[in-house]
Amino acid sequence: MIECLLYRTSRAQRQLFYRVEIAMNLFSEVSVLREWGTAGGRPKAVVQCFGNLREASRAADTHRNRAERRGYLRN
Repeated sequence: MIECLLYRTSRAQRQLFYRVEIAMNLFSEVSVLREWGTAGGRPKAVVQCFGNLREASRAADTHRNRAERRGYLRN
């Protein structure tokens, strides 16, 4: 399991987070889990499944880079 957790403070001074995780699932596929929302609130989540680690890693990097361009920072 590989995880990246990013944070950002919004204009309303709310702490926002964006999390990307790569993990194996029960069907021998590699899953990319993305969660985002406000700290302490109910997060939104999306799971994508890939046939190999290389494809999953590329997708996770793309999502992480996009979040960093939107102002999220690593802690």
